[in-house]
Amino acid sequence: MSLVAILLNITILVNIILGLSIIFLERKNASSTWAWLMVLLFIPVAGFILYLIFGKPISNGRIFVWDTKSKLGLKAAVQSQLRDIENDELEYSDADMKKYASLVYLNLRTDSSLLSQNNAVDILLDGEEKFERLMQDMRRAKEHIHLIYYIVRNDELGMKLADVMIKKANEGVTVRFLYDAMGSRRLSKKYVKRLRDAGVQVEAFFPAKLVNFKINYRNHRKLAIIDGKIGYIGGFNIGDEYLGKDKKFGYWRDTHLRVKGSAVEGMQTRFILDWNQAAKSNIHYEDHYYQSEKAGDAGMQIVSSGPDQDLEQIKNAYIKMILEAKEYIYIQTPYFIPDESLRDALRLAALSGVDVKVMIPNKPDHPFVYWATLSYSGDLLEAGGEIYIYQNGFMHAKTLIVDGKISTVGTANIDVRSFRLNFEVSALIYDKEITEELVEAFHDDIRRSTQMTKKLYEKRSLGIKLKESISRLLSPVL
Repeated sequence: MSLVAILLNITILVNIILGLSIIFLERKNASSTWAWLMVLLFIPVAGFILYLIFGKPISNGRIFVWDTKSKLGLKAAVQSQLRDIENDELEYSDADMKKYASLVYLNLRTDSSLLSQNNAVDILLDGEEKFERLMQDMRRAKEHIHLIYYIVRNDELGMKLADVMIKKANEGVTVRFLYDAMGSRRLSKKYVKRLRDAGVQVEAFFPAKLVNFKINYRNHRKLAIIDGKIGYIGGFNIGDEYLGKDKKFGYWRDTHLRVKGSAVEGMQTRFILDWNQAAKSNIHYEDHYYQSEKAGDAGMQIVSSGPDQDLEQIKNAYIKMILEAKEYIYIQTPYFIPDESLRDALRLAALSGVDVKVMIPNKPDHPFVYWATLSYSGDLLEAGGEIYIYQNGFMHAKTLIVDGKISTVGTANIDVRSFRLNFEVSALIYDKEITEELVEAFHDDIRRSTQMTKKLYEKRSLGIKLKESISRLLSPVL
């Protein structure tokens, strides 16, 4: 037997073994399983390498570690709220919130996400405003600053933020800065060294190695916590393009929240868990990390999800919110690639007479994802939903609004990557006034959008249809 034949037989055997492991051992969902099997079938050698890098499941061991005392305290508080809901004894700051007790219960059970009801929220729709407010709050910090971002650039905005971090570190404020190693792969070593030399504690999440089998699992969260009293959560990363300075994308339309109240404690816990995963020395529970004060009456839950979990908590919260809708559902997302469960929920809502509106960008930042988004938009149009194409720059907001009463803003897109592969975080808001502000922003964005009708969608060219079909086929692994 020739060497080529031997190598071919070995390749076929390895692909069979890998295919069987995907089917029987790794408990992937059916669409993802079939997608990877096709990759292995059509590109056997390269597909094997791609699978090891991009498809291999993350370890089932403990990734996020916190000290036992704090875990027990959180568990007790969660159990207390669960019992109160079960016994119909939970007191609500807003009587309308009781209608969504089952949603609160779901997030408590699946993510230990405590309901806090003393929050004030500022909605930030513009990058200039977001970073001006953030750096202003950082300059006023007395005790600590905690930052985590997916993308960090060493451009003008990145340098301004670094200057503030260094200044506060020199003043004796503890500054911790966590970035995703893949998302911030272009961040220079000089930038990081400058921060560390000034006393800023800097860590990378899942840093790159010679062969990095965690490259596909990224920390997509964007959080900032100042003195345990003020928290920021939403879609803006750190870079000049998020200020609308990139000619390719133009104005950057995103949504971020500035929060005061006990919901900040949920953000702080999330940061500490992520920091302890990346850093050599853990942050242990101390009272000064949790100094939130009553600031308003808004109800909120901070919900996290990631590939270390099987429950897909954020996606389940989205589905539950959709099922609660009686009048309308408004969604803004740069990527609209729902899996079967979320797609069915939206289609059922639309077919039931609920007004379903989804807003997506008019240009791609990832071509395959963009074409898949157009494909799934067609599905919703068939069910009676409405699709709007934002024309005033790039739409990057991740918002879901139901009936003007509840809403969510965070880092998770409507796609498989956000639900199954990325580490994400979202703020669920149980407050009519805040949600109405998001509704107003949505309507304002509609005036800057064009509607994709069924008639227009059906006129797309054969080339576009082909791109959609290929991208849709690959969507489970995009």
